[in-house]
Amino acid sequence: MVNDKKRKTLVQFLILCTLLAASIAISVSTGSAKLSVWDSLKSILGRSDAGDVYHTIIWEVRLPRIFLSGLVGAGLALSGTTFQGLFQNPLADPHILGVSSGAALGAAIAMIFGATSVQFMGIGFIALCAFAGAVITIIFVYGIARTGGRLSTVHIVLAGTAVSSMLSAVISILMIFNRNKVEKVYFWTLGSFSGTSWVKVAFMAAFVLLCGLGLLVYFRALDAMSTGEEAAASLGVDTVGTKKILILTASLLVAACVSVSGIIGFSGLVIPHILRMLTGPSHKKLLPFSALGGAAFMILCDTCARAVAAPSELPVGAVTALIGGPYFIVLLYRNKKKVF
Repeated sequence: MVNDKKRKTLVQFLILCTLLAASIAISVSTGSAKLSVWDSLKSILGRSDAGDVYHTIIWEVRLPRIFLSGLVGAGLALSGTTFQGLFQNPLADPHILGVSSGAALGAAIAMIFGATSVQFMGIGFIALCAFAGAVITIIFVYGIARTGGRLSTVHIVLAGTAVSSMLSAVISILMIFNRNKVEKVYFWTLGSFSGTSWVKVAFMAAFVLLCGLGLLVYFRALDAMSTGEEAAASLGVDTVGTKKILILTASLLVAACVSVSGIIGFSGLVIPHILRMLTGPSHKKLLPFSALGGAAFMILCDTCARAVAAPSELPVGAVTALIGGPYFIVLLYRNKKKVF
């Protein structure tokens, strides 16, 4: 029986790795410059005879974008998995605590005041302001929800919803008084991976690796917390400390994702559910498998965004919403019947 479970887990892991590899292969050969998968592979391996132009297109344009979209997809899926288990809510997503609204406000302020050409260590000023806005929002929501050293999941969700609404109102007011910046701010909020660099990839990789490992360390506690705080406490879990660490780690990961890509919805909601149906509720498998599935999903969505309206491109958030929206409606219908 144990060997059968290990064999099934290995097969599922290989399937997800194959899906991720296929999504990368499709994406790297898709674009205005027509390249076959084989030509792209030869260019990646340094054996291309297609010329320096194609080598530059793949290494300086496509690969950074593919890696960044994959890392963002993995980060959002990890955060969504954590929040759904922690809050015992199948409809929880990475943006539930208002982090994305804080990032959007930071980015809007940067765009309105016109400091878009400033960079710090290769990271643009808009991304830096978005990250700062997200982190400040995390601290603010956490401070509101904490009571006497304790942190209620109900209070933090309510605080996140209230702060998100307030920040969205501030963004709307700023856009009204700066109508010439409306289009730029609006498109940022829809999500995009254009203008990607290897520096952003390294920045995002560090957060996914560190925060992802931090979440995985607590997989047993997260399994227990997903059954309820009282049940987890009876199993010896430090529910207060665990809750703080998981919320702050997952929120910091969301902040990094939103700062480099804008607001991309539904990925962190849909992917954990699909993987939960395949792998079961154990977060030891669910967290890494969700990361792989989220990476593949985001790469494919970004490829569609680039290819459907070429040479223009669609916002990635619009593509994920078209896919995730119907699934979200199904979740709402199932949730009425108390099915998780």
